[in-house]
Amino acid sequence: MDKLDQRESSLFARSVNLLLAHEDKVYPGAMIASLSIPWGEDRGDDDLGGYHLVWTRDLVNAATALLAVGDTATPLRALIYLAITQREDGGFYQNFWIDGRPFWIGVQLDEVSFPIMLAWRLWKANALANFDPYVTVVRACGYLIREGPATPQERWEEAAGYSPSTLASNIAALICAAEFIEAHGDKDSAEFVRTYADFLESHVEKWTVTNQGTLVPGIARHYIRINPANSSQGDRGDEDPDGGELVLANQRPGNRYRYPANQIVDGGFLELVRLGIRKAGDPLIEDSLKVVDAVLKVDTPKGPCWKRYNHDGYGQRDDGESFDGWGVGRPWPLLTGERATYELAAGRNVDLYLRAIENFTTGIGLIPEQIWDGPDMPDKFLTRGGATGAAIPLMWAHSEYVKLLRSVVDNRLFDLIDPVAERYRNDMPRRVIEVWKMNRQVRAVPAGGLLRVQASSPFMLHWSNDEWKTVKDTASTPTAVGVEYADIEVAPSQTMPLKFTFFWRQQAEWQGTNYQVNVQPAAPTVMDTGKAATG
Repeated sequence: MDKLDQRESSLFARSVNLLLAHEDKVYPGAMIASLSIPWGEDRGDDDLGGYHLVWTRDLVNAATALLAVGDTATPLRALIYLAITQREDGGFYQNFWIDGRPFWIGVQLDEVSFPIMLAWRLWKANALANFDPYVTVVRACGYLIREGPATPQERWEEAAGYSPSTLASNIAALICAAEFIEAHGDKDSAEFVRTYADFLESHVEKWTVTNQGTLVPGIARHYIRINPANSSQGDRGDEDPDGGELVLANQRPGNRYRYPANQIVDGGFLELVRLGIRKAGDPLIEDSLKVVDAVLKVDTPKGPCWKRYNHDGYGQRDDGESFDGWGVGRPWPLLTGERATYELAAGRNVDLYLRAIENFTTGIGLIPEQIWDGPDMPDKFLTRGGATGAAIPLMWAHSEYVKLLRSVVDNRLFDLIDPVAERYRNDMPRRVIEVWKMNRQVRAVPAGGLLRVQASSPFMLHWSNDEWKTVKDTASTPTAVGVEYADIEVAPSQTMPLKFTFFWRQQAEWQGTNYQVNVQPAAPTVMDTGKAATG
């Protein structure tokens, strides 16, 4: 803390106090996203919600920021609160009132991941006291494995599919969960969870990188915001990020709202570096940043800031009027913090970004959700680089600032998870893995790879690799996370498809449907970037 105090600014102190003030005093650990209601001057008394609700993503970011300044008591209360509000199936509602009643009931897989990571951080800080989060962690872990890899909503709460930021949080959380499970003496289940994380990690680029980008001349390969593939329908051919169409929310009536998914970008892929899954300086990351800067960066008199994604409609309208169902997406100061975090990881100076965040504040030192990037409109109280009518303050933004300061004084990302970085930021060969389950009926596996079949109840896998001339029966293996699995080792010489069906042991009945997974030519174990190949 001494080094952090030396760097202390008035905004740092204000941010810490604001985070503490956003914890409810009746329901300890319930930390809301903001005391404000965005564009509240145009909202009636019957307009419920606002940001005075709990989002697990915002709560965990706030708790982690407090952990970064040495407060372990508040983050522990937050974790206990999350354990109490977790659903029986291991998931969390999109957001909820401080008493745990759901408000919006959507599902965001990153919001299931964040509580696992908070539990792990408190465990490693020896700050769990007498609370054991094992049940909470295992339930959430099982939910991620059963319900993923596509998320019904990504972090901007608007689109479904394969999101780089959501996948990053899922991979990191699974590695954290595996450590909990192994510490409880179940090495086999821990290895199962790690293998599923490896499966996700090896598919990140396949699912979320376009090879046909057109936004910046000369950069055809870069991360996209989200691939809207529906995993429950197999893989739409091959889950190709260049084949999907994305429907954008909050668009002005009459405006275009459907775009090729590979033409919509955001900076969510930076979470891959923050959590330790990819290295800073990776050529693909750097190329993607060039695209993001060309499309989303806004230079203001107060410093650089970034929009969420291109064609965003959530923000103050061009005439200065409030967002009301549609508008124009504006820059978010928290994204300046995210960019600074990456720049620090890449070994570059971040003072420009720190000053920008400090300049974006309003009033007594409140970081707004969005800033104005249009011409000054004094009659609307809008100045370039100043706050809009969106949320003020936003705790996610204050959390980002606090964690960034801690990272600067340590010269190391506070959010980095060591076992994640140790597993993925190296060139060690990893197995080619495909996972088949009812909500992701993958159509092909590379020869020489592993096909893992998963289900939520015990089964006998009845399968053949030679058009049913011979048949094998493989009993599923149970795990601590409530997922059963059976593996098919695919020989390097295999060319015929794999065919299988299920005998459900608890119900003593056959599935009644045969499934097929084609076998592709063998893929290398590791690509030249050090990431596992996927065929």
